[in-house]
Amino acid sequence: MNHWIIAPVVLPALLAPVIGFVMRHDIVLARTASIFGTVALFAIAIGLFVMSAGDPQAYYLGDWPAPFGIVLVLDRLSAMMVLLTSVLALIVLLYAVATGWDARGRHFHALFQFQLMGIVGAFLTGDIFNLFVFFEILLIASYGLMIHSGGRERMRAGLQYVIINLAGSTLFLFALGVLYATTGTLNIADLAQKLQAYPAEDAALVRVAAMLLMIVFALKAALFPLQFWLPGTYANAPAPVAALFAIMTKVGAYAILRVHTVVFGPGVEATDGLAQTWLFPAAIVTIAVGAIGVLGARRLMPLIAFSVLGSMGTLMAAISAFTPQATTAALYYLIHSTFAAAVLFLVADMVVARRKSDSLAVQAATQQNGLFAALFFAAAIAMAGMPPLSGFLGKLLVLDALRAPEIMAWVWTAILIGSLMTIVGFARAGSQLFWKSVSVVPEEAGPDDPLPEVPPAAGVAEVAPVMVAIGVLATVTVLAGPLTQYLDQTTAQLFDRDGYVSAVLGTAGEE
Repeated sequence: MNHWIIAPVVLPALLAPVIGFVMRHDIVLARTASIFGTVALFAIAIGLFVMSAGDPQAYYLGDWPAPFGIVLVLDRLSAMMVLLTSVLALIVLLYAVATGWDARGRHFHALFQFQLMGIVGAFLTGDIFNLFVFFEILLIASYGLMIHSGGRERMRAGLQYVIINLAGSTLFLFALGVLYATTGTLNIADLAQKLQAYPAEDAALVRVAAMLLMIVFALKAALFPLQFWLPGTYANAPAPVAALFAIMTKVGAYAILRVHTVVFGPGVEATDGLAQTWLFPAAIVTIAVGAIGVLGARRLMPLIAFSVLGSMGTLMAAISAFTPQATTAALYYLIHSTFAAAVLFLVADMVVARRKSDSLAVQAATQQNGLFAALFFAAAIAMAGMPPLSGFLGKLLVLDALRAPEIMAWVWTAILIGSLMTIVGFARAGSQLFWKSVSVVPEEAGPDDPLPEVPPAAGVAEVAPVMVAIGVLATVTVLAGPLTQYLDQTTAQLFDRDGYVSAVLGTAGEE
C-alpha cells in the first residue's frame, strides 16, 4: 500500500493537538509549526497529485480488507481536491499571520489544522460513514474558527451556523442508518456494486436514504432552500476564516458528485434520475437568490457572501446534469470559484480594516486606494464571470454543457441574468468604496483636537498572498486547455464505476 495516501490526514491530526496544548501561549512557535505543517501538506498534495495519474489506489487502515475496514481512496478527483485545499490553506494562513488575525485568539492554528484534517479526510475517504466522521471534524473546527476573536454579531451568526449543521448531522445519521439497514454496507465501492443489481421495486428505502443524503450534502453546499445559513456566517466570520470556508461548500458539492455518481448515479435502476429531479431547480433558485442578494447588499461582506451563494448555484446546476461534459465544466468552475471567493474576502478585509466599517456608504479614501481598487476589480470580474479571467471561461463551459432543450432556457437565463446583476452589484460597491471616496474630504481637525489615527499601510506580506491567489486565477485562465484535458480524464475516471469498485474491492461487476 501507498502510505502517502494517509499522510495528509495524519499530519494535521498530529500537529493540531501539539499546537493546541504545547504552543498556545507562544504565538511565534504556533505560527512556525502551523506554516511548516501547511507547507508540508502542500508538498504531499503535489506528490499525491502526480501519483493519481494512473488507476485509483486504495489504502486499507490496519490492513483490514474493504468493505470491512476503513479505506481511503486516491484518484484524480480526490487528489485534485486535496491539492486545491492545500494551496488555499497556505494562502489563507500566510495572510492571517501577516495581518495578525491569528493572534486574536489562542487556538486559531490548532483549529486551522483540525479543519484541514476534516476537509482532506472528506475528500479521501472511501466510506460514507467516515465521510460523516470527517464532516463532524471539520464542522467542530469551523465552529471555533467562526467565532474567533469574538463579538456579538459573530457569536449570533456562529450559533445559527452550529444549530443548522447539527440538524444536518442528525439527518446524516438517519440516512446512514436507513442505508446500512437496507444494504448492509456503507463502503462506497461496495454500495455501488450492490445497488447495480438492486431491483427498483424493492428500493423504496434506498431512495429514502439517497434523498436524505442529498439533503444533507445540499445543506453543506448551501443550496436552496437550505442556503440561509451562508450569508450570515460568511459575512460575520473573520475574513481569513471566510476565505478558507470557500472550500467548505465545495465539500458538499464534492460529496454529491462522488456519492450520487458512483453509488446512486446513472445506470443504477433503483435511484436513476432521483438527484437530477431535485438538484436542478434548487440550483436555479440559488443563482437567483445570490444575485438578488448581491444587488441589494448594503455592506461589503454580505455582498461577497451572496456572490459566493450565486456561484454555488452555478456549480450545482452543472453538477445536476450528471454527464461527463457538465462534470468537467463543474470541476473547472469549482477551482475558479474557490479562489475567486477567497480573493474577495481577503481584499475586503484589507479595505474594511482601513475604514470605519464595511458599509458601502461613501467614506474618505483610504491609503493605497488605487492598489485596493485594482485588487478588488480583479477579484470582482473573476467572481462575476467577466473576461479575461477564468470565471468567464468557467461559465462558458457550464452554458455549453447545459444545452439540452428541456433545461437550456432556464439555466442560460438564470446564469446570464444572475451574472449581469452580480456585475451591477460589484460595480456599485466599487464606485462607493474607491471612486466616490476620493472626492470626500475628511473633516478638518481643530488646533486642540487629537490627530486621527491613520491605519498602517498594507505591507508586502499582507498583499502577497492576495496577489498569489489572483495569480492562481490567471494561471487557471492561461492553462485552461491543458487543465480541461486533465479534468476530462478526471471525469472519465469518476464515471468509471467498475474501475473504482475494482480498485477498492479487487472485483468489478460481481455481486
